[in-house]
Amino acid sequence: MKKNIAFIALIATFFTLAGCKKYTDLTPKGSLVVETAQDYYELVSFPNRAYTITNFQYLVDDMWFKESNVIGITPNINTVHFLFNENIDRVSLINSSNFYERCYLYINRWNTIISSVDESKGDANVKALAKAEAKALRAFDHFLLVNVYAKGYNPTTAATDGGICIMDKYDLEAQPVKSTVAEVYAFIQKDLDEAIPYLQAQPADPYHPSLAFAWALKAKVHLFKREIAQAKQACEMSLSYNNQIFDLVNYTTKLGGPTVTPIVAPNNPEVLSYMYIQGYNETNFGYSWPISPELRNLFGTNDARFNMFFNTTSASFLDIGSGAAYYSIAYTRFFYPTAGLKTTEVYLMQAECLARENDLAGAMAVVNKLREKRILSGSIILSVPATRKETMDIIINERRKEMFLGFNRFFDLKRLNTEPEYAKTVTRVYPLVNKTVPQQTYTLLPTSRLYVIPFPLNVLKKNPNLTLNTDEKLPF
Repeated sequence: MKKNIAFIALIATFFTLAGCKKYTDLTPKGSLVVETAQDYYELVSFPNRAYTITNFQYLVDDMWFKESNVIGITPNINTVHFLFNENIDRVSLINSSNFYERCYLYINRWNTIISSVDESKGDANVKALAKAEAKALRAFDHFLLVNVYAKGYNPTTAATDGGICIMDKYDLEAQPVKSTVAEVYAFIQKDLDEAIPYLQAQPADPYHPSLAFAWALKAKVHLFKREIAQAKQACEMSLSYNNQIFDLVNYTTKLGGPTVTPIVAPNNPEVLSYMYIQGYNETNFGYSWPISPELRNLFGTNDARFNMFFNTTSASFLDIGSGAAYYSIAYTRFFYPTAGLKTTEVYLMQAECLARENDLAGAMAVVNKLREKRILSGSIILSVPATRKETMDIIINERRKEMFLGFNRFFDLKRLNTEPEYAKTVTRVYPLVNKTVPQQTYTLLPTSRLYVIPFPLNVLKKNPNLTLNTDEKLPF
């Protein structure tokens, strides 16, 4: 065992990546020594774990860019993605990636716990719990990575599609070889299956993964693989531990909303495990990340999610007249999760499973259960559509409204684009306000290579075993 490993650096500082690994060789002065099972268990809790997505957040139909940030600006990765430009060298534009580095930093943390806790002093049950929680979070981080840097899971090609580096051990000298998409998903499923028997329904704090979280992640993995029966069963298991839906209608109409009754992290009962895009104050990034006119219109005029949280009138953050909107509620007034998992996503996954099994009435019953807590007036209860495609469209759009911002829409477009029935060609007419440049229509095809984000250049240079998953060229 690597005894007396210092972890203060893992919590406070991000070190330079080498291939797919973080190097944490030095013990800073005043660092925390971890040597008991309880120490390792407490190490799992990481209250400010965050995943910055600035390399790919505009590759969706739900996000928008203020025109002054695009027109006349030297192309950067955000403008290239926002305008769906396949003709520019993206590899050179992504010299590094905070998202990539943080995912592997966290994986290194989980691997350290998994590889060292058995030799620590203390209760065997605490050791098993710490290891299980670390495996659940390791599975989550690998799931994020494979859904950003590889193609969406396609059962016919996953065994040969290039994936990511699987990191399953604490090894400072590793230069791992890239695994396939199928191998990464198999690893994720194995971690979850090994973790679930030891997890708790009510962990010590909300930064420890619960049984509801693990089953929800398992459901998501199965759903992305189109293993519908397994996904539905996992949804049911997750909801058996936490089935709460925060009632935004009651919150708006009777409790006065966020100005009267703040709901701050970690006090939102829908959230299954707290993690963030930017950090504890993450929804403040809505000020600089407007949602698209398309998503704004999708909300309509009687949706509590839009009416409570979004602003359409500030010229500081919007082009007035574009139809865009931005999230405007401070995190000190209401915490709306954009990463991790929450019960409402589990309900929508359950609805999708039912629709895919042609239980359209069952699917819509689940959707309407959510809408009763979200829609203020009008057509709260939707009727059962005539076809599976119409039902799926409702569910997909409900996912867009319930899981705005963050990375979920990007993941959904990628997975649904592998199925002709649900694939979408995204079009963006831009600009909408500025009259000094010609208005154009930009198109993102379901098969576009843009959906596969290149590995960061600094990582590609350090690990010769890592190769691109697109046909883009290396600049070295």
